[in-house]
Amino acid sequence: MDEKKDRGPRPGLKVWFLEIRAPFFTATIVPTVFGALFAWHEGYSFDSFLFALTLLGVLFIHAGTNVVNDYFDYRSGTDRINENRSPFNGGSPFVVEGVLTPEQIYRAALMLFAIGATIGVVLALSVSLLIIPLGVLGIGLGYFYTSPRAHLAARGVGEVAVGSGFGPLVVAGAYLVQAGEITWTPFVAGLPIGVLIGLVLFINQFPDAEADGRVGKTHWVVRMGLHRAAMWYAGLMASAFVLIVVLVAAEVLPVWTLLALAPAVVAVRAVRLALREHSHFGRLLPAQAMTVQTHAMVGLLLALGLMASGLS
Repeated sequence: MDEKKDRGPRPGLKVWFLEIRAPFFTATIVPTVFGALFAWHEGYSFDSFLFALTLLGVLFIHAGTNVVNDYFDYRSGTDRINENRSPFNGGSPFVVEGVLTPEQIYRAALMLFAIGATIGVVLALSVSLLIIPLGVLGIGLGYFYTSPRAHLAARGVGEVAVGSGFGPLVVAGAYLVQAGEITWTPFVAGLPIGVLIGLVLFINQFPDAEADGRVGKTHWVVRMGLHRAAMWYAGLMASAFVLIVVLVAAEVLPVWTLLALAPAVVAVRAVRLALREHSHFGRLLPAQAMTVQTHAMVGLLLALGLMASGLS
């Protein structure tokens, strides 16, 4: 009995809930809500059923991405040698501790991708076949982020892949489902959200950098070093808020979306902490949390701004 307790919980619903990183699904909920409301703001009717189906499909793809990256990170060895694991970084503890096997999580990832893809096909047949290439691109970015066949993270494009996949791509897909057609505007409108989710990944790579570098996962934090990466984090954080102002000035976004500048207060605190504590990972945890909060708050306030503009 004691030996079983030492091995941790059995693979039940709670384990899988944590394995798929459900608490971090704001990364897909935010751009999906924003994309659908952006279409509504531009004069298209809002279909709640199609929206719910879109959100469900994107969530399954997001979950599949999280799980398959755990599989490849375990296989590469980075999760096994990482001594700086936290709720925000370091991969799945369940594989490392033997609660789940690599084969279990790989099969689960494929199943999650398959369900997401099936929902995408239903939406494509109902609305527009253009949904299929967007979905294929989204799944591809998620799968090949750490897959050794492409390993986007090791090639220095992982941050761009994540920022694009969870930003403009999801925004444009949600827009397409509501509008039945696509233009360049949702891609551009989703840029601030994309930058911010890219920064969530970026700052979470600080504690992982040593382990990642040892196994050849040479993302930009590994390449630049922690001090220089902290400077880039500060600059990119500022650029997200500048982008909002630029998009309002260019009339891509309505004036009401300037509400999304309010979380800059939280962002400044995160930046100051990252610049000061970039190599003290225990003290960096609040900055990691505030980056997640900034992304969620900015995205939801952008959506609220679209609603306020449409109702005014």
